[in-house]
Amino acid sequence: MDIRPRCYDKVAQLIGKGVDIPNPLTVDIGDEVDTGRVSGNDVIIYPGTRIYGDRTVISSGARIGYEGPATIENCQLASGVELKGGYFAGSVFLEKASMGLGAHVREGCILEEEASGAHCVGMKQTILFPFVTLGSLINFCDCLMAGGTSRKDHSEVGSSYIHFNFTPDGDKTTPSLIGDVPRGVMLNQPAIFLGGQGGMVGPVRMGYGNVVSANSVIRNDYLADNKLIIGKTHSAMTMDIKRHDYPNIGRIVENNIIYIANLNALGEWYRHVRRSFLEREEFGALIFSGLLEKLALARGERLKRLEMLAEKAGKSSVRKTAGKRELWERFAEIRSLLEPGPNDGLAEPDRDAFLSRFSDRAGFAGPAYIAAIKAIDEGTCNAGVRWLQGIVDGYCVRIRAVVPSLNIFR
Repeated sequence: MDIRPRCYDKVAQLIGKGVDIPNPLTVDIGDEVDTGRVSGNDVIIYPGTRIYGDRTVISSGARIGYEGPATIENCQLASGVELKGGYFAGSVFLEKASMGLGAHVREGCILEEEASGAHCVGMKQTILFPFVTLGSLINFCDCLMAGGTSRKDHSEVGSSYIHFNFTPDGDKTTPSLIGDVPRGVMLNQPAIFLGGQGGMVGPVRMGYGNVVSANSVIRNDYLADNKLIIGKTHSAMTMDIKRHDYPNIGRIVENNIIYIANLNALGEWYRHVRRSFLEREEFGALIFSGLLEKLALARGERLKRLEMLAEKAGKSSVRKTAGKRELWERFAEIRSLLEPGPNDGLAEPDRDAFLSRFSDRAGFAGPAYIAAIKAIDEGTCNAGVRWLQGIVDGYCVRIRAVVPSLNIFR
């Protein structure tokens, strides 16, 4: 009787191509996994690792499960990624991204170059730009965070931080934009620091260079840059509560639209800038496809949550307003306007101007991505920001025309 585990052939294939698996009998690999998408160059798969999913990609230099058992399902890993222990599903990890023991990274996450989390970090539908660092014991779902210029100058979230992303009304229209896409992709903005033992009640928007003191819970937008923010605690009280009231629905909708517009701008950046760099890398085309897939998931999640809020607010008998009714009655139009298409046409002249300058100065065939972006001169950088901000602003103008009664984007 053959008592070898069912995954023996897959493990043997990986060992045969050069993957270091110190204890093969402790590794489980799903039948659906394509071993041709796992590099044989300096990859180490430690004991207790489980690898599943037909879209899983593991590039050279990856280290999986060094600190404890690790499960990977339909993730795309670029070179040098370290996933030290935990559960990782439906996410992309770019070059040298890393997560510590006890991580729980669910669908829709993107960790760009050298982004990292320490032990016991939970994420879902979260995007971290290069170098962004999360401490330990953190719940950070439904966020996009940027800022910082290197591993020595990075945006950071202190330990025991929570992004509160679920309301008493059962809503998750709570995505927070910590930094932004147009300036963040240029890798030249001041780092953002969110102090430990604190939290953020989404949806929140925050500018660059801000420092939030420890033990602060942020409930408002702070769009200015380079501020020290000290959170204020609520006074003790008891008061009546009305379900599905949404007194601040304009701010909620505005922040959600801006978040989705930033996702769309990031998609354009990936298509027109990142793609050529990724295509030079091992499994680059697969990783690029993974990035676009995750952005589509993120946009779909945000639209789904916003539609649920629109329905509740539009049908609620509490504080009826023309804006709430308009939001619900015209949501199908809002959705269609926020779905980017190949002929969207937003900010095309600015895009072409940036790409021409970028190609002349940094070059798509020159250094690796991070080095190329950091080599951009000020004029080219400004052109890129105008392009991407034009995309964001374009979506906002379109939505404002559809729901004028909400008085958003004024």
